[in-house]
Amino acid sequence: MPIPLPAPETIALLEPFERLGLGQIVLVSSAAAAEEAAHALVQARVWGFDTESRPTFEAGQASEGPHVLQLATLETAWVFQMHDSRCRAVAGELLARRGIVKAGFGLHDDKKRITHKLGVEPQDVLDLDTVFRQRGYRRQMGIKAAVAVLFERRYLKSKRAATSNWAQRSLSESQLLYAANDAWAALRVYQALGLSPSPPPSSA
Repeated sequence: MPIPLPAPETIALLEPFERLGLGQIVLVSSAAAAEEAAHALVQARVWGFDTESRPTFEAGQASEGPHVLQLATLETAWVFQMHDSRCRAVAGELLARRGIVKAGFGLHDDKKRITHKLGVEPQDVLDLDTVFRQRGYRRQMGIKAAVAVLFERRYLKSKRAATSNWAQRSLSESQLLYAANDAWAALRVYQALGLSPSPPPSSA
């Protein structure tokens, strides 16, 4: 039987989940930084994975995202901006790389946007919601619910950061913390689920 999902009012009373600090977050906005990030990332077998896009406010308006891509190991999170052509190319190469699991939540739209913008098909992507469904959870699981179930902690998400302008060239500290920790927390959930670092049999 799956662990019961706590009620929202119960989650609100839980102690906060730990977070990466700014010293563990690397902003990748140049070709040199992208190459350094790739060199470090390919040493790992699993990455926490997420993207951010500038919000759209008009009905039918297509997103131009992702504007930011986050990849995390247990020690460090890299936040790639998409302004520099080499940053985009390296980000695409990393996502298309086989043999490394990219684990996150709600990745269906992320994958479509990545394919449209970067021209690559992300490989070995694992949407963690599917793992929870396989384990008996009927409702869709996001990072907040997953952290509450697995760690009995409250995952803090800033609504202001979530709806901020991710396309701007200078990201704020709150944006960096928000983006990096979404990817890092997904990796922590992956680890807590006891999953094998082998790639999933098919992409999410």
